[in-house]
Amino acid sequence: MVKQFKIIVEKGPDGYVAYPLGLKGAVVGEGNTYEEALADVKSAIKFHIETFGKEVLEPEPPILEAFVAEAGITI
Repeated sequence: MVKQFKIIVEKGPDGYVAYPLGLKGAVVGEGNTYEEALADVKSAIKFHIETFGKEVLEPEPPILEAFVAEAGITI
């Protein structure tokens, strides 16, 4: 079975960080390149599901779209 995940990939000064949407728990991948971070998070997702079972999958409906927004907050 192949399940599709939306994955957020962020670029920072120390490399890339990636994390999936629609999965219960904390799953993160990282790498020096976009491709490394994506490969690492895919491996982490597989490990997470193998370790904790399919209960970590969010129930349907799946996330259809993801957006990045910026908001100013007075602190």
